[in-house]
Amino acid sequence: MSDARWAVILGASCGTGAAIARAVSRDPGLHVFGMHRGNHPDGALAVARDVEAAGRRAHLLRADAGTPEGAAGGAEALLDAAGPRSVRLFVHSIANASIGRLASGDAAQLHPKQFQKTLDAMASSFVYWVQELLARDLLAPGARLLGLSNPMVDTVVRDTALIAASKAALEIYVRHLAHELGPRGHRVNLLKFGAVISPALKRTFGARLGALHGTLRRVIPAGRTATLEEVARMVSLLAGDAGAWFNGATIDFTGGESQALMDALLSPDEEDPR
Repeated sequence: MSDARWAVILGASCGTGAAIARAVSRDPGLHVFGMHRGNHPDGALAVARDVEAAGRRAHLLRADAGTPEGAAGGAEALLDAAGPRSVRLFVHSIANASIGRLASGDAAQLHPKQFQKTLDAMASSFVYWVQELLARDLLAPGARLLGLSNPMVDTVVRDTALIAASKAALEIYVRHLAHELGPRGHRVNLLKFGAVISPALKRTFGARLGALHGTLRRVIPAGRTATLEEVARMVSLLAGDAGAWFNGATIDFTGGESQALMDALLSPDEEDPR
């Protein structure tokens, strides 16, 4: 008989995904099946050690979870490792986006292949995984399925149109899946949180990160940005009994950051380095 106490974390080797894996292994006490592309192998090993130190099993697979083939292969490996009806929590924390302009007419202009890769990795793969998990009867009764979003979907942040479009698509997928899976007892939600210092944020903003972070500290009501651990603890809450009634929701965990991003990055005085 399988143990219905597993969390599936896509993007588990660093940043938000790694923090979530550590948190849910402690509370509510889930084994962790993680996937990562291999860019942070030391991070993946550290996550596995920490999950096992919490008394849980860790199975981290190096593969691209953001494609239809990756979802099918990952779900099959999960079935072998955990068995049917074993997944209590599924978290989509893939960060694999292309940065650039939509119509600049120069080298910064995004290519159609970048559109497909980003939308698949950041949005559509959520659906691919749900389909594969259902096909193999991997979801435990009352499973929680969670996507991650950010305030970029609400404003215009230079060069991040594909990220914003992907998060908007993800929100639509979550809303529809909640209706489709709700009668089965499952819950599908989107956790929207603000800037946390992570490898993905550093890649996105590069040299602009320091100025952005300083502005956010000044204008966010709490006087600081969120931490990875705070986001991870919120996921632990959603995975437990207290999160049972959330469904089809975009849960605002930004700490008031959405308007701060607008002020910081859509200012008429902003200097464009290009």
